[in-house]
Amino acid sequence: MAFTEVEIASFHQAVTTHGQADDLYKLGLIYSTGQGGAVDLVEAHKWFNLAAVKGSDSAKACRKELADQMSISEIAAAQKAAREWLTLH
Repeated sequence: MAFTEVEIASFHQAVTTHGQADDLYKLGLIYSTGQGGAVDLVEAHKWFNLAAVKGSDSAKACRKELADQMSISEIAAAQKAAREWLTLH
């Protein structure tokens, strides 16, 4: 599934106002596949983690798959970023 730059921007806007699991999950997909830029596993893990907290089973599976490819420090950075995002939204 490919996303346009407009769709990517709309998902970012949607999560800042609503924080729905589906939009959070889509951002995880975007960052894990490098759509709109380079692959960013830390950022992808953050979004999948937030979507998982909102109940997305797909995000839980993707988060685990990413974690298997990441270092402990990368996972810690992603978790910290997710906590920070939650305090702001």
